[in-house]
Amino acid sequence: MKKTYSIEVDCANCANLMEEAARKTVGVEAVTVNFMTQKMIVEFAEGADPQKVMKAVKKACKKVEPDCEIEL
Repeated sequence: MKKTYSIEVDCANCANLMEEAARKTVGVEAVTVNFMTQKMIVEFAEGADPQKVMKAVKKACKKVEPDCEIEL
């Protein structure tokens, strides 16, 4: 399952760091963070609960970029 989320991120490098952090999260199969459109596209692993996974993604992203926002 793929879902798109609106994000707020300050720079392209921060977007790349967020993408790397999200990619390492359990339950995430693939992720793309686009700084220009301020979107995060997440493909979830089979059987993963998107709400639980996105909470973990948000926590991981906040570690690398404390100012970021992800609209769940």
